[in-house]
Order: sequence, then C-alpha cells, then structure tokens
Amino acid sequence: MPDSFSPLLRGVLALLLLATAACGTGPTEEESPSRTPGVTTTEIRIGSSLALSGHAEYLGIQTLRGALSYINYVNETGGVHGRIINVIAYDDAYDPTRCLVNTQRLIIEDDVFALFCYVGTPTTAKILPLIEQARIPLVGMFTGANALREPFNPYLMNVRASYYQETEAAVRHMVEDLGLTRIAVFYQYDAYGFDGLTGTELALRKHGLTPVARGSYIRGTMDIADGLDRIIRSGAQAVVMIGTYDPCAKLVQEARRKGFDPLFYTVSFVGGEELGRRLAHDEDALVILSQVVPPPDLVRPARFGAGDPGYAALLAKYYPGDTPNFIGQEGYFNAMVLVEGLRRAGRDLTRDAFLRAMESLKEFPLAESLTVSFSPTDHQGLDRVYFTRLRNGEFRLVTDWGEIARILAEKAPLDNPGNQADSADGPAHILPEPPHSETPRVTPEKGL
Repeated sequence: MPDSFSPLLRGVLALLLLATAACGTGPTEEESPSRTPGVTTTEIRIGSSLALSGHAEYLGIQTLRGALSYINYVNETGGVHGRIINVIAYDDAYDPTRCLVNTQRLIIEDDVFALFCYVGTPTTAKILPLIEQARIPLVGMFTGANALREPFNPYLMNVRASYYQETEAAVRHMVEDLGLTRIAVFYQYDAYGFDGLTGTELALRKHGLTPVARGSYIRGTMDIADGLDRIIRSGAQAVVMIGTYDPCAKLVQEARRKGFDPLFYTVSFVGGEELGRRLAHDEDALVILSQVVPPPDLVRPARFGAGDPGYAALLAKYYPGDTPNFIGQEGYFNAMVLVEGLRRAGRDLTRDAFLRAMESLKEFPLAESLTVSFSPTDHQGLDRVYFTRLRNGEFRLVTDWGEIARILAEKAPLDNPGNQADSADGPAHILPEPPHSETPRVTPEKGL
C-alpha cells in the first residue's frame, strides 16, 4: 500500500479487505441468490455521504431531496424489476475524514450496492482509493473536479460538466464578449479551490492571459480579508470565485463596501439560491453564476416510458416546503441516470452489469432537448454549461451578453492596478502554491 495513504485510510482499506475476504460476509443465499452486495429479492441498497449540516448543508440537503423526489416516485410505481431503491445517507458536514468514515460504514456495515450523490471535491477525492479497492460504482457526484475525470476511473459515473468546462466558458465570455483582460481568482484553499484555480489559469492561458491576482481563504472559515485586499490592489475587472456561498457573499459585500465593484463570477457548486439570498441587499451587484443543468422553471419532462412528472411536481409532492432549484434539479437528473442504469442491468443485477448498462446510455432523455450519453471510455454524461445572472435575488438565465457589457460600461470601474506584480504572486495566505494540472477534459460548449 502506498506510503502516501494516511493511517486512517490504510486502516479502512485493511478492514475492507478483511470484510470482503471473510467467510460468510455479505448477503446470505436467502437474501440474494446472486450474492451481489446490497441486492435482495425486494430491495437495492444505495449509499450516500454528503453535507447535511454545517456551512455547505444546503448543497447536500437539496442534492439529496432532488434525488429522492425521483426515487420515491419510482418506488411508489413498482420500483426497478420489483425491487425498491433504499438510499442510506449519512452526514459528513463537508469534512473529508467524516466522508471516508461514512463510506467505510456504507460499504462494510450497510453492504450497499453502489454509492450515489456525493457532494464536494475534497470529500469525494478522499474516498477514491476506497472505491477502487471495493470496486464499487459511484454515480452522480455534485462536483466538477478534474480528479474525478482524469485519469479515467471505471467506477466513477459523472453526470455533470466539469469545473474546467465551466471556467473555460466563463473566461471566453469575459474576454471575447466583454473585452475584459484583468481577471483575478478568489478560491477556497483545498482540492475544490485548486481545481477551479487551475481551470481558470488554463482558460486564461488560451487568451494569452494570467490572473492579475490570487486570493484564498481556508475552508469552513470566513477569513476573506487578505485575499480581498490583494484582489482590490490588482485593479481586476472581474473576479472568479471558487468557494461556497457564505465566503463568496461576504467577498462581494466587502468589496462593494470598499468601493470595488467589478464583475463577480462563480461556478455551479456555490449554491445560487443561498448566494442570492445573502446578496438580497446588493441587487445592483453584477454577479454571474455558471450552471450545469437548465433552470428548473424551463425544464419540461421528456415524457418517455411510463412518464415522468418532473422535478418541480415531485418536489412539491414529497417536500412541499421546498422551492425548485438548480441543485435539486441536478440531484433529480442523477437519480434518473441511476434508475435507468439499474433498469437496463436487468433482474440479475451485478455491479459489472450495472456499469455496462450505464455505458450503454446513448442520448438518454433527461428532459425535452436534454440528453445524456456515456461510453466505455467516457464516463461524463453532460457537457453543457449555462450562465445565469443575479436579478431580484434569483439567478436568471443570461440570453444577451451585450446587456452584461452595457452594465459594465455604466459601472465604469476605476482602473487602479495597484501593485500588480506583488498581487499576482501566489495565494493571499502564506501557503504553498496549489498543484496545477495540465491534462483537463475540455469539451466545446453546446447551445450557449
């Protein structure tokens, strides 16, 4: 076992090896004639670890509720080949170590068939060695991290587009449509933030640019002051934010309070609904958010097979107090993909058969004008990126980048580069430079 594995991870893998090798471990003959983990004659057990508390709880709760809206509907209408889908979900509070412990429990104690709807880059990246050791599928992660795409992992099934694709499209619009050249990056100092920073740097490089400043903050904190000051000194025209909703909202508010009011852009993971709620009194701020699914109010069910009432209708049925949102919509699509893979795998369900079934999905309709496709060499189903703008506390679809350009012209921000050479060197905190990747999956945008 590699020396780079932590003692906790080495212990987890050792336990897993013992559990899988132990005589009598796993389902009994009465539970499942095929002896497939997590599969009985009446149910399929699926496991999830995600943030259900803490500073990212909205992301985990809405991802899970979106997925369960569809899974509950499937169970009520007969399940999959006569089996109901039982989702066992544990709270990791967006903490990588807790996610690892939860995953160990799901695989060994709960004996789940597959893992599903994990939330976050640092949490999901932490369990990759465990997934490979257990040879267990993981479907529909709420993260666009490149580490879950390259190198290719046969057990990971990504539904959404990547952060590299989001930042590449955003930078292209900033440079080509808005004429911006001074772009800074504010990022969470962990695997998630590094991934977004690297994607932005790679995108800027295509236009002969580099970030004019880099500012960071520590995950789980609101300490944005040093990073913000560095960005302000750079005179940036736009700030790419790779973080969660609370720190990003604070950055926007504090920047404007100090008279610094550029274009603010952030990736889909931020949680637009919560970010919009926190910026309710900053209505005139120009905040752009990329999304990897269409706005829920514009989604029309594909009406295939027995029919699909759609996310909004089923959310209202099972979680009547919730409002449809982008995160829940993504969780709903994840569940549609999971269920279709289980259906195509057949009654004699195995993990290998399930993965082959997932790879057989070609132009599978998630909604009108939206399909998902996989193959044995491509485990990312969607490539499309959408852009939304904060208006009246909500993020609405951008249809005219010329309007964004006019707003920027009216703002006429003061060109105050400050000490650019100093501000562009590394993150705001005295920490080592994050690792950079040179092998992104970059797929041209569709339908922007």
